[in-house]
Amino acid sequence: MTPDDGSNEHGEAIMTTLFSDLGLSIPVIAAPMAGGPTTPAMVIAAHDAGALGFLATGYKTPEAVEAELRTVHDASIPFGVNVFAPNPVPIAPERYRQYAALMQAEADRFGLTLPPDPVDSDDEFDAKIALLLERPVPVVSFTFGIPPQTVIRDLQKAGTTVVQTVTSPAEAKEAAAAGVDALAVQANTAGGHSGTLHPDRPAEPLPIGELVTAVAAAAPLPIIAAGGLATATDIAGVLQAGASAAAVGTVLLLADESGASATHQGALEDPARAETVVTRAFTGRPARGLRNRFIDTYEDNAPLGYPALHFLTSPLRKAAAAAGEPELVHLWAGTGFRNARRAPTAQILAGLAP
Repeated sequence: MTPDDGSNEHGEAIMTTLFSDLGLSIPVIAAPMAGGPTTPAMVIAAHDAGALGFLATGYKTPEAVEAELRTVHDASIPFGVNVFAPNPVPIAPERYRQYAALMQAEADRFGLTLPPDPVDSDDEFDAKIALLLERPVPVVSFTFGIPPQTVIRDLQKAGTTVVQTVTSPAEAKEAAAAGVDALAVQANTAGGHSGTLHPDRPAEPLPIGELVTAVAAAAPLPIIAAGGLATATDIAGVLQAGASAAAVGTVLLLADESGASATHQGALEDPARAETVVTRAFTGRPARGLRNRFIDTYEDNAPLGYPALHFLTSPLRKAAAAAGEPELVHLWAGTGFRNARRAPTAQILAGLAP
């Protein structure tokens, strides 16, 4: 499905055809939110609204991914799957241990022992790709890195449309050169991890409409816009700017089908929390969340280092969430978090249709 005439109009036609072929009626996507918020029930509910839902495979074992794939396949609906492509950010052992000592002081309150040395992982990438080749899905998107061209081609041969997350026109050109079919263009207003291919370079804070226009000029591929989109007006704006569809995540965190923790959901509803910030303190990669004590205390000392810092702080974050302590939890949220509400996923998505 790669454009062959060099025009963005052709790319838009591809996405329109894809949505039509999948029986979708609104150009809205339930974004994949790794770590628990996205559930198979949310993906199925997205389809009920005429939208496309994406499973998130990040941080899950291949066995857990296979179980979720089976659940949604059994619902006989089209859906997408997001995969973290390996793009590690190395960290010097000494710098890791310095930060680990700070984290251990917090973890001692919960009786936890954190990893003393950096833990590396490719999130079992190969095994997850093998699953998606064995049980093909209509769309697979990649975040953090661009997968090998052999992976892209194998998925395409299996009938899968391949989407790459990018955050700039330069990254869009990299993805287009690799042969992907479409781009998920993410503004820095997005909640959770930035999908940047270059986490050591701060993302340019372009409004999402301007970013979509710039990417469309740089790479003639269909565009899914993402980042801070929380209303029907927001979505109409990115479609007018040249996107073929819009992805939303934060507005679904309070949905009936959301798997977000009660601690995370409570923080989203707390009127005292009025600001989101980009931080690397939790995982060693830039990510946007509600400002809390952890960020205020550790951001200035936090090194880049992914996935090492993710594995370092993960036990602490889980324990704090279970204990109802939001000041130590990664409260991922985009700038439109005030529009999140408690309602069925299908109702929320239907209300976003332009």
